[in-house]
Amino acid sequence: MKNQEIKYIDGVPVARLQDYGYRDFSILHKIWKVVSTILVYIVIFLVYLSVLIIAVKSFNADTAQSEFTKFTFDHYINMFKDASLSYAISNTFKISLVATIVSTVAGTLIAVGIHYLFGKKRQYIMMLNNIPLLNADIVTGISIMLIFSIVMRIPGLQYIFGFPTMLVAHVYFCLPYVILNVLPKLKEIDPNMMDAALDLGLKPHKALIKVIVPAIKSGIFAGLIFAFTMSFDDFVISYYTTGNGFNNLSIWIYSSIGRKSLKPQVYAFSTVITFGAMALLLIANFLSSRKEVKHGKKK
Repeated sequence: MKNQEIKYIDGVPVARLQDYGYRDFSILHKIWKVVSTILVYIVIFLVYLSVLIIAVKSFNADTAQSEFTKFTFDHYINMFKDASLSYAISNTFKISLVATIVSTVAGTLIAVGIHYLFGKKRQYIMMLNNIPLLNADIVTGISIMLIFSIVMRIPGLQYIFGFPTMLVAHVYFCLPYVILNVLPKLKEIDPNMMDAALDLGLKPHKALIKVIVPAIKSGIFAGLIFAFTMSFDDFVISYYTTGNGFNNLSIWIYSSIGRKSLKPQVYAFSTVITFGAMALLLIANFLSSRKEVKHGKKK
């Protein structure tokens, strides 16, 4: 604030803000607002820079990817013609889909059980549930690998490393995400809803399916998305729990780094997955906003 002339009322000088130590920082606030906005855009740019680079490479006709020679869609057309890449992508989807379904169903049931527990039992189970989240991936991967190595000594289970071991490992670290997404929705529903359904003649399993599950479906869906995302792009745990000849996409890419065998089709597939996920998120946000608008009009 600019210095003001001293004003008098009835011969008494009126105190100014400056007399109380006030300093005008409006210019600094404006500068900080501009700088913070620039920093936000820089961070966003750096986060999505790798996505843009991969997208550009996916349209590059040069198979060596050393320089951009010509724009082409050939890598998208020939995305699944490479046998090893197609096998890795197929394994990735198989593991992710099965692990997501198993962890979503099991995680929902476990979350319902935890919700109706009280006291120390609930605390102990929640502590066990949080262990996979707190552990480093490499610790989890090596621990599961050691367990499977012990189990492998049992006759008839010598060759379990591969799809079964990776699937069990993925279900193990996906479960906590489903449980933590379902529990908050269970807290929002009426605590007497299950008892009311039972009093009306429904059996427990039907009350769970027809009453509880519809009430918490948004939490189940969120847990499902989290589980699929975590399973789809996992590398460390998958690397330690896979077997010879069984690779998912992340392991395939890791084994190709530093060689000339990294196919440009990988960039095309990654671009399709990235923009497909963005499209799904935009559609989900659009549908949810439409529902909110409809509910608002009804009210």
